[in-house]
Amino acid sequence: MAKSTTRDAQALIHSLRSAYAATPINLKIIDLYVVFAISTALIQVAYMATVGSFPFNSFLSGVLSCVGTAVLAVCLRIQVNKENKEFKDLAPERAFADFVLCNLVLHLVIMNFLG
Repeated sequence: MAKSTTRDAQALIHSLRSAYAATPINLKIIDLYVVFAISTALIQVAYMATVGSFPFNSFLSGVLSCVGTAVLAVCLRIQVNKENKEFKDLAPERAFADFVLCNLVLHLVIMNFLG
């Protein structure tokens, strides 16, 4: 039973890797940005757990900024993906402009929340 589960897991990982190898380079760059944003949020949470959260607004602003940026990047990835038929009429430049504008609004709100 355990060998079958291990073999299935290895086959799943192999199929995911081969499918991701066919992903366009611009989507891989966006994926890397999302991983960076989430890892930065996790580092901030680990730092808060270790040292403390004296300026709690600063901690909350930093984590929400990272998570919000990651969410906006995922939305950008969905809009830029050529295989997604829902956004086929949307130009990639327009999607990127929306991403930049939403990031600007997000970070203005975050800076206001800092106090």
